Amino acid sequence: MRHELITDAVLVKNYMNGDESALSVLIQRHKQRIYSFIYSKVFDRDITEDIFQDAFIKVIKNLKLGKYNEEGKFLPWVMRISHNLVIDHFRRNNRMPKFDNSGDFNIFSVLGDPTLNAEKQLIKDQVECDLRRLIQELPEDQKEVLVMRMYKDMSFKEISERTGVSINTALGRMRYALINLRKVIDQNNIILTN
Repeated sequence: MRHELITDAVLVKNYMNGDESALSVLIQRHKQRIYSFIYSKVFDRDITEDIFQDAFIKVIKNLKLGKYNEEGKFLPWVMRISHNLVIDHFRRNNRMPKFDNSGDFNIFSVLGDPTLNAEKQLIKDQVECDLRRLIQELPEDQKEVLVMRMYKDMSFKEISERTGVSINTALGRMRYALINLRKVIDQNNIILTN
C-alpha cells in the first residue's frame, strides 16, 4: 500500500481539497499514538475514546474552516488539541477522588491521591506553556529582561550589567513587559489558572 509514502502535509491538503479518504489515512496513521497519549492522562478507555473523537471533530472543523497551517506538523497539532481536551475534561469534571464506602472517611485518601496531583500538574504545565508562548510575543528588550528576572532569577543589577542598560531602564522594561502580558491576557480572555 502506498499510504505511508504520502506525507501528512499532502494528505491534509488533499482532505482540504475534498478527498475525504485522506483524513482516514491520517487517523489510521496516528491513531495509536494519540489514543495512547490520551489514555496515559485519563486512565479510562471510555473517556479516552470520547476525547479522541472530540479531538478529530475539532481537527475536521479547523481543517474545513481553513484554520490549519503548516507551521508545525500534523501530529504535534493533533496532540496539542488532544492535550487541551484532556485539560478541559479535568476542569469540567473538577475531578474528586472516588471513595470506597467501606467505612470511615479517610482524609489521607484525598491527600495522597496521585491522580489529583497528576491533573494539577497537567494544568500547571499547560498554563506554563501558554505563558511562555505569550512571552514570545513581547518586544525583544522586554522579553529579555522578563526571562532573566523570572526564569534565571537574576537581580535587576545583574540584568543591568548583562544588558548594558541602567537599572531604571531594566525596571521599566520589566514593568512594560508585565503590562503588555496583562493586555494580551485580557484581550484574548486567557485564563492562566485552573
